[in-house]
Amino acid sequence: MTSKGDRLLRAWLAGGLLAVVVYCLLPARPWYGVLIYEPLGFVSLIMILVGVRRHRPARRRIWYCIAAGQALWVLGDVTFDFYDYVLHRSPFPSLADVFYLAGYPVLMAGLFILVRGRTAGRDRAGLIDAAVIATGLGLVCWAFFMRPIVQDDSLSPVTAVISLAYPVMDVVMIAMIARLFTGPGARTPSYRFLMAGAVLLTGSDIFFSALNAFFTYDGGATDAGFLLSYLLWGAAALHPSMRSLSEPATDHVARLSRVRLALLAAASLLAPCLLLIQGLHDPRHVDWVASGVGAVVLFLLVLVRMSGLVTLVQEQATQDELTRLGNRRLLHREVERALAELAPDQVQLALIDLDDFKTVNDRLGYHVGDQLLTAVAGRLTEATAPGTVLVRLGGDEFAVLLAPATQPEADAVVREVAEALRQPMCADGHDLLIRASIGVADAADTQEPRELLRRADVAMYAAKDNGKQRVARYHLEMDLHSVEEVRLGAQLRHAIDASEMHLVYQPIVELPDGRMVGVEALVRWQHPQHGLVSPGLFIPVAERNGLIVTLGEWILREACQQAARWQNGPGSQHLRRISVNVSARQLREPDFAATVAGILRATGLEPERLVVEVTETAVFDGGAALESVWALHRLGVTIALDDFGTGHSSLGLLRTCPANILKVDKSFVDEVGGGSDQDVIATALIQIAGGLRLDAIAEGVESAGQADHLHRIGYRYAQGFHFARPVPAAEITELLRAEAAGSLVVP
Repeated sequence: MTSKGDRLLRAWLAGGLLAVVVYCLLPARPWYGVLIYEPLGFVSLIMILVGVRRHRPARRRIWYCIAAGQALWVLGDVTFDFYDYVLHRSPFPSLADVFYLAGYPVLMAGLFILVRGRTAGRDRAGLIDAAVIATGLGLVCWAFFMRPIVQDDSLSPVTAVISLAYPVMDVVMIAMIARLFTGPGARTPSYRFLMAGAVLLTGSDIFFSALNAFFTYDGGATDAGFLLSYLLWGAAALHPSMRSLSEPATDHVARLSRVRLALLAAASLLAPCLLLIQGLHDPRHVDWVASGVGAVVLFLLVLVRMSGLVTLVQEQATQDELTRLGNRRLLHREVERALAELAPDQVQLALIDLDDFKTVNDRLGYHVGDQLLTAVAGRLTEATAPGTVLVRLGGDEFAVLLAPATQPEADAVVREVAEALRQPMCADGHDLLIRASIGVADAADTQEPRELLRRADVAMYAAKDNGKQRVARYHLEMDLHSVEEVRLGAQLRHAIDASEMHLVYQPIVELPDGRMVGVEALVRWQHPQHGLVSPGLFIPVAERNGLIVTLGEWILREACQQAARWQNGPGSQHLRRISVNVSARQLREPDFAATVAGILRATGLEPERLVVEVTETAVFDGGAALESVWALHRLGVTIALDDFGTGHSSLGLLRTCPANILKVDKSFVDEVGGGSDQDVIATALIQIAGGLRLDAIAEGVESAGQADHLHRIGYRYAQGFHFARPVPAAEITELLRAEAAGSLVVP
């Protein structure tokens, strides 16, 4: 809310409440009370119009109807007081009653539009609940207010009709209020103000009718109720949430809360309670017809409501609450049915997992993620034939059951689904591109639903391993790979604990003389039986099973401890920095920056001597990963973008990521000096780095010719096999001693 709008709303509520309190403290209905009553009603009308102009809701007719109803009631108040204080008459019916009664339909038209907008006509349970409440309270109004009027032979037809019109309007208002209360939609401040105003108006009107029926009306609390309703309607229009008041609810399920259940129970008991009260008071004048009709209507409504509730429970048991697709329970049931009725190779299951979905939640919030999941559900529905079993298994996983379908038919459907998911989707005003990995399997040689789901899951992870945004069909070799990965993961966990891991260090040198200025720490696994295990095998496994977090912390601690020893040893002035690669999984850990800070404190390494290398793909989506990079930057840690130039947002990333170093990928170095495209790119990248005052390091230098050419086009730092292969810490120590002594060991 803007400060100006906030001040206006606060002033209106404070001033209005003060006016109501002052009015209640006045003697019974003095003539000067009109100086508060009518102006408050008129200003309320103005506030409604001001709110509409200020906030511009989508359905302005709602507020125009409320404003028109308010205007008619103000006219009724003015006319009533004119009769009372000027003409000293209190005729009934009068012109004031015409204005009052005309205001009800206009107001109810606005509330009806509001109900239609919020429910979009899809809340059958809420409609039944409102009918139950309205029928029960309507029966009470009939017994105490309407029946005495009908039985009063002294009233003229016009007087009787006007007298009946008020309780009839109250019953209809009760129905509208009940419909708003039981309907779906957000309970915004504007909604609460509006509901409170409607309840006060109707309650005050019923109280006014009761006073006139049994006592003498002299104002007081009843007038205060009317005034407060005027005040609340103005507040409802002034609050900014009035813009979204009529928006369709995302959840159309009528939830049976305790308060709602209590209201329904109370309304259902009104008919027998009324019979009991009438029987105890005067058994000869029990209104059997009205009470009987009311009881039958209530019974039928409750019966329909309960049948709908049973259906709803059955549906919800197999329905995903967010997307309205089926859930895992439904999939299991449908797969069992298909396996019982069809040949196994006619039962095809596709498992869909959204790649990197977590970044959407991290960057844009969980509400956007939920809307994206709903959009995906809609896209899947559009891309498949009617009747196809679509389910959300949980999180960002979906499944499509195709039965009966041959393998070619299922593959064709999956291709259509994959193509549909590649198109941009809108969520909360954001146009988002998503990637999905899809695994497909049939039920050949199995009658077990869980086995079919497992096969599709194995195929889906195979699609992810092949680069994501791919489709893979299950075959037996995938199981062998999966078993091997599980075995390797278990051995890796043991290797970390058993000190089988060790670090090697590759020098980073200054051109052209090749003097070492830094090192990059690289992890190696010396398996006791299988010897040296390639990082290309165990690092991806660690990424998938989460061990990369533990392994990465161990690498950081070991590298910083070694760098601290070098920092205090010979040649320390030459070794400026030590680089450590950090994965996207590590960066997304909420306490990663705190972990690095703790390691720096424990080892005594100066923060600027530590270089954290991150890939472009790890941080291009922003979110928690990029926040961790900024937190490291604030600690004084140096940030390097590794494999720069291979990502799809390299240049844009330089504006959002606090990089100090660009590590130019080996693919741009391999053919430099030969007039190739790589020459142009390598030259452009060093110019970009220079313009942004960033250091650039050429990776993968394997010949003297490459080193010379890179130096000529502006590179000052490089690393690669031409200078040195990764070596143990002891050899780096010897290189530092040699450099301190003035003899260059690195070529």
